[in-house]
This record gives sequence, C-alpha cells and structure tokens, in this order.
Amino acid sequence: MDVDLDRLFARAASEGAHHRDRVRDRPVHPLPDRVSLDAAFGGELPAGATSPDRVVGELIAAASPGLVGTVGPRFFGFVIGGASPAASAADLLTTAWDQCAYNEVLSPAAAAAERAAAAWTKQLLGIPETASVGYVTGAQAANTVGIAVGCQRVLADAGWDVARDGLFGAPRVAIVASEERHATIDRAARLLGFGTNSVRPVAATTQGAIDLAQLRATLDSLDDAPVIVCLQAGNVNTGACDDLRAAATVAHEHGAWVHVDGAFGLWAAASPRTAHLVAGIELADSWGTDAHKWLNVPYDCGLAICADAALHAATMSYAAAYLTGSGATSDPVLGDLTPESSRRARGFAVWAALRELGRDGVADLVDRCCALARRMAARLEAGGATIHNDVVLNQVLVSVGDPGRIDAAIEAIQREGTCWVGGTTWHGRRLIRVSVSNATTTEHDIDVSADAILAAATSVALGDG
Repeated sequence: MDVDLDRLFARAASEGAHHRDRVRDRPVHPLPDRVSLDAAFGGELPAGATSPDRVVGELIAAASPGLVGTVGPRFFGFVIGGASPAASAADLLTTAWDQCAYNEVLSPAAAAAERAAAAWTKQLLGIPETASVGYVTGAQAANTVGIAVGCQRVLADAGWDVARDGLFGAPRVAIVASEERHATIDRAARLLGFGTNSVRPVAATTQGAIDLAQLRATLDSLDDAPVIVCLQAGNVNTGACDDLRAAATVAHEHGAWVHVDGAFGLWAAASPRTAHLVAGIELADSWGTDAHKWLNVPYDCGLAICADAALHAATMSYAAAYLTGSGATSDPVLGDLTPESSRRARGFAVWAALRELGRDGVADLVDRCCALARRMAARLEAGGATIHNDVVLNQVLVSVGDPGRIDAAIEAIQREGTCWVGGTTWHGRRLIRVSVSNATTTEHDIDVSADAILAAATSVALGDG
C-alpha cells in the first residue's frame, strides 16, 4: 500500500494543533458516554487492511468526544503540566524518527540530546554535574530507581551483596519517610521486595514537611540497620518542602542513603524566588522528578538522577552478547540508568523544552505558576472559601461550604466544565485540591475558574448540584 506520509503526518499534526487551539474554549472534561466511546473504538477487527488516512480519520472521530483538556490552561488536577510548543513538536518528531534510546549505536542523536538535556537540568536544579540522569516514565519509576540504587549502597555498607544474593537473609532495610510521603514510596517498597512494613513513618509539621526532631529520633532508634531516607520537595497536597539541608545532614550522620522525591517541587530550585525552599538539594544521593509536570514536556517523561553514576549503572544495567555498542566506553549507556531497554527517546522533548524556555524562562514558569496559585487562593478566600495550606508553591487546598458536601461540590465543578479540580483528604478532612502547573494559564483563567468553583459550591449548598 502506497502511503503519502507528508499528507498523513500533516493531517495528524494539524489535528493536534487544532485541539490545542480550541482546548481553552471547550469544557475541560467532556463527560462522554462510555457506551458510545466503546462503540466508536470497538466492533470486530476487520479482516482486511484499512488505509492509514482512513485509520487516522476514524481515530480522530472516535477519540474527540472523550478527550480531556489536560493540555489546557484550566486543568488544575493531579499536578499535570501542559506541553510546550517546541516540546510537543519534538515529541512528534520523536515518534516519526522512532529511535530506540538504549545506547549510542541505536541512536547517537538520542544519546547526545539526553546528555545535553541532563546537563542543563542539573545546572538548573543545582545538582552536582557528575550525577547521572536516566530518562524514565515518571516519578514512580524515578523514585523506584533511586531507592533501588540506595539499597545497593546501604546493604553493601552492611556487608551484603544484594545484586548477587537478593534480599533473602539480608539485613532488613528501613525506609524512613514522612507520614505525608507520596504513595509512590510505598509502591516502590512493594515492587522492590522490601514490603510496606519496611517504611518507617516520621511525623510531619502542620504544613506537611518532615519533622526534623522526629527524623533524628527515628534514625537513632534504628541503631546500625541499613537505612534509606526519603525526603520530599513539594508535598503533594500543600507544596511544602522538607528542610533538605538539615534532614540530609542528619541522615548522613547515621550512614543513610538520601533520596529526594521531587516530582514537581524539585523545579523550585530553578527560580531564585523559590530556590530557598529546596536549599541543600545537592546533599542528596538520588533524586526523582518529572519533566511532564512543571517543565511542560508531553507525557510520559521523568528523570531518575543519582550522585554516584557508577553505582547507578551497576544497579540498573545488564549485559548480553547481542547488545552491540554496550560497554564500549567507561561511561554508562542510556539503558544502564533505567529499568527499560526498549524505550522511546524522551530526551528530544526535554531538550526542546529547555531550549525553548532557557534558564530565565524556566524560572519565570515556576514564578508565574506560584503567583497564579496565590491569586487563586486570594480569589477563593475573598469569595468565602477557606484555604487550608500556606501557598508556598503551586498547590492550593480549599474548602467551600458544608464539609460533608465537598465531593458533591467537586463533581459539580467538573460537570460545569470551566475548569477541572480534584479532591484530596488532608488531616482527616476532604478538600478541593488545585494544582497550577500549565505555562498557558493566565490571570483570566484563574479568575473565571475561581468564580466557577464558588458558584458550583453555592449551587450544591442550595441543593441544586
């Protein structure tokens, strides 16, 4: 079958651009009928071939009613960033180029892009330039990698080779983390075979940062046990950051490995206005963050970063005779730093996003989102809502009206469609959670969204929602 690739790809790109152009004017959530969506995508698989042009047309028609405006300026759920123009275009090219980013032989261009983007990222975040950077799917994978590498180190310090002998019979590793840690820490403990009982929760302050006195007491109680301390840059509810300098210092005094979960909050280091929140970031042993959150890179892209590049590679790499080009230099290949060998070349989009924004642009993106979060809090508070956190980054926790009807208010907000917010439970109370992470969000978007939130809450209070 002859295919006009220029025409086919142009149509796909044009439809993507059209979606971006109109996303601001559509309800953020389409609330589609699932039966209709399933019917549009379903049916019997045809016996014969279908032309690519027709397939693309059918895909657009089937998907359009069910597309959520996550890339738009009024999606405030789950700390989902948008996707910048250059990064989106780079991602289209990444798909078309179809590079397997395992090693230099498979894609010299992917390797070069990942090295450059990694160097720029470390400069922006104040992470040692010798650290290694693996491009993974997201913060879950990044946190899992960091904890896995930490396990190698702390068990080696205890005289145990976990890579050779596994965890059976090994000294029990304690994972020390805040009681307000992200759930990916517990999931990593399960996936790596530690079990969730290995997680030792430490009390948090009223805003969700780890309590330093309790951290020290917990570490003191563990005697000589191998310990991984997981700190947080950006509490998923409040945006609060642990005192990284003090906490890392205490942890290292006890011989612990220090991992920082900075899915979105790590980017605070890129702005002079917020860098103080993550002071001491360079003292950690490993870090996890997302590019598809605050950097506005398309899904999916996370960064697993480790201060000890050799240990990082030793933990994650493997060898096989057919892997041409691996082990040719002393430097780890791309696939040595991630759990996957077969993966797309995520570095192209990260490189494009950083190149598009520049150092000042990344700082401005962080600053604007923080300022818009404060504006949202102020507008809501002026309208009678209660703000439950100190808005230090881009997270706002809100209650409006009857505490028992928060979920009804959230449903009404989502159904109305001006914006999309989610819910959370914090300190035993259901709250509305607003995350401002999109580069295209404006003051107007904040104002109309705040009005919509207040109106929906009033409607629910009056029994109309």
